[in-house]
Amino acid sequence: MSSIDGVWTKVCRSVLQNARLGRATAINTSVTTRIGLNNVDVRRSNLALVLSQLHADGVLSRSELSARTGLTRSAIQGLVGLLVEEGLVVETRAASDGTPGRPSPLVQPVPNSAVALAAEIAVDVVTVATIGLGGSVLDRVERRRSRRAGVDATIRQLVDGLQGAAHALRSDSRVVGIGVAVAGQVDRMSGTVSLAPNLGWRDVELGARVANEMRNVVGAGAPVRIGNEAQLGALAEHRRGAARGVDDVLYVAGEVGVGGGLIIGGRLYAGSVGSAGEIGHVVVHPDGLPCRCGSRGCWETEVSEGALLARAGMVSERGRPAVLELLRAAGSGDRHAEAALDDTARWLGLGVGSLINIVNPELVVLGGWFASAGERFLERTLEIARGAALPGTQSSLRLVPAQLGADASLFGAAELAFEALLAAPVS
Repeated sequence: MSSIDGVWTKVCRSVLQNARLGRATAINTSVTTRIGLNNVDVRRSNLALVLSQLHADGVLSRSELSARTGLTRSAIQGLVGLLVEEGLVVETRAASDGTPGRPSPLVQPVPNSAVALAAEIAVDVVTVATIGLGGSVLDRVERRRSRRAGVDATIRQLVDGLQGAAHALRSDSRVVGIGVAVAGQVDRMSGTVSLAPNLGWRDVELGARVANEMRNVVGAGAPVRIGNEAQLGALAEHRRGAARGVDDVLYVAGEVGVGGGLIIGGRLYAGSVGSAGEIGHVVVHPDGLPCRCGSRGCWETEVSEGALLARAGMVSERGRPAVLELLRAAGSGDRHAEAALDDTARWLGLGVGSLINIVNPELVVLGGWFASAGERFLERTLEIARGAALPGTQSSLRLVPAQLGADASLFGAAELAFEALLAAPVS
């Protein structure tokens, strides 16, 4: 058994014990009789169900909402009316499709009514976006981050961006939450970044500090949620991207480091304290290069953007612009660049194959620079992964690039910020 198999077997045991199949279903009165919910609880649950459908899919007819939720059309009419009163959705008359009967009215979320402030702290950039209900990106600002920047300077840069985004909002917009994706291990309950090797962070109380700085700007009613960037990338691709409708997904993203996210039974698996998916620090080459985490031969020392650039002889260059330059060269037939990509794909495929043996996903989504590396890179990775995976796991396996690109983690951070509203749309 390889090092990567041994570590991920422990993850697998925990997954099997904790994962549960998630299905959105309407709560009806017969159920409430058994579990003791009152009419207010029923209404709140069904409002949450309807708004969640609209947030995920945008425009839906009342008929479609009824079919998806299992609620009657009259119930949908009443629930939509409440959401209209709150300013969260609008109804419009549907155009006739030529069939008999009156067309079902269309319902759609109002993006500016409720907005999330979403941010990502990566090694080279700090990005802040304003994302409206329904997933519309209303604003996005990316600022370069110095790799020498300390914790305080980076948090100041983040807060300045969040405050600027809040002040730029329309007067009728309400911030419902703040979500921040960070490249590191995050305690999901406390919002503390316990370890972020590529940022040089350890035990940083990011959630508390951001909440303290933003309280006077957005109010105490907008919760601050912190999450690992790869986990949030997996969440976003599952809800809005390449993994939509797939229940079991492995997401692998490559940047300065390498992170992973797992969707099990339709739900994000974060682990007992939120640090599942640190696949970049699984040892695959014990005699390999030293890693920033303090170990040697971690997977990310073989498949990160730095490893790719070093193979291409671009040792003095770094960051996304250098990677894009190499990818352009490979696309133009540069054999040296192609060889660097092929070798990196081999290491990526070996790791992915081992992970497939453990979590048996239906779909593997490659994010970060992996998603931009081209068809040859994807095919090479899949070929190696299938060679490393057991025969029984290969028949239905698919490997695809992420659809949301560099903004996957931002969309995932926004989903964290929207959770409170979607759980209780009307107080």
